[in-house]
Amino acid sequence: MHQEIEWIERIVPDVIDTLSRRYAVLKQIATFGPIGRRSLAEALGMSERILRSEADCLKQQELVAVTKSGMVLTDKGKEVIQGLASFIDQLLDLKQLELRLSQKLGIENCLVVAGDSDDQTQVVNEMGRLVTNTLKTLLPRGRNIIAAMGGTTMAQIAACLTPDISDQRELLFVPARGGLGERMEIQANNVCARMARRTGGKSRSLYVPEQVSESTYRPLLKEPAVQEVVTLIRQSNAVIHSIGTAMHMAHRRSMSQEMIAMLNERKAVGEAFGYFFDEAGQVVYRISRIGIQLEDLASMECVIAVAGGTSKAKAIVSYMKHAPKQTCLITDEGAAKAILKE
Repeated sequence: MHQEIEWIERIVPDVIDTLSRRYAVLKQIATFGPIGRRSLAEALGMSERILRSEADCLKQQELVAVTKSGMVLTDKGKEVIQGLASFIDQLLDLKQLELRLSQKLGIENCLVVAGDSDDQTQVVNEMGRLVTNTLKTLLPRGRNIIAAMGGTTMAQIAACLTPDISDQRELLFVPARGGLGERMEIQANNVCARMARRTGGKSRSLYVPEQVSESTYRPLLKEPAVQEVVTLIRQSNAVIHSIGTAMHMAHRRSMSQEMIAMLNERKAVGEAFGYFFDEAGQVVYRISRIGIQLEDLASMECVIAVAGGTSKAKAIVSYMKHAPKQTCLITDEGAAKAILKE
């Protein structure tokens, strides 16, 4: 729905605000009509001047009639309000969800698509379209270095990006963290390469293992090829990442049974950037990996987190306790409603 609304607003700016306002007038008249202009203005919290303007428009469209007792809906008005009810309710519900969710999580922006990606795989594609729109809105003109994580969600998001993101921009995609060891198609290097192909940008790869010991980690940083990409990662002005459930991520990374038992004991529920969090947002374990660390996000101009499905609600909440305020969370109704119930 977000994509369709954006197209509509490109043709008629502020159309959604106008539609919502006039629908509210029609609905109030349908419920309490016949009703006078002053009483209607008070009930809707509008000034009489604004209400007069809206009522005149609705009257010209033959949706409202004025009688001695007050305003009433015409048959055409009744037909319109019945036909729009489902669309308007969904639109306003999503807008309200987004506002409540951003307030609860303490971030600037949340975008919510209809559905639950746990049950409806196409919902991830809707989130992918929102990622495209958000990048077009937030990325400055000129050169941009975008760090991207790997994973199944990110691989799907990559397939949804479009060339118009590159309009007046030079895009370079780099892996946010070292990630060799996962399935080839969901490794960060391949996600970045696909994002570059889809947008007409470029990409660089970071060939380091996903999990390395401290003794291995430091020598790798001295390798010129690794140093060059790590420098680019540190210069990135945007990051796109997903949020995983702790146990799923532990198994996906083939962590040992001892490590999985430790995560269970410490009640880990979420994971992002190689950090595992419990429900309170405490870091209970951290994988040593080359690339972006949690503390690096604060300086990013554009931080997009993508995660949906009821099953990810606790994981999202646990990570968001560390997310910078400029984060834009792109999620779905399933996750949003589960988060707000907590």
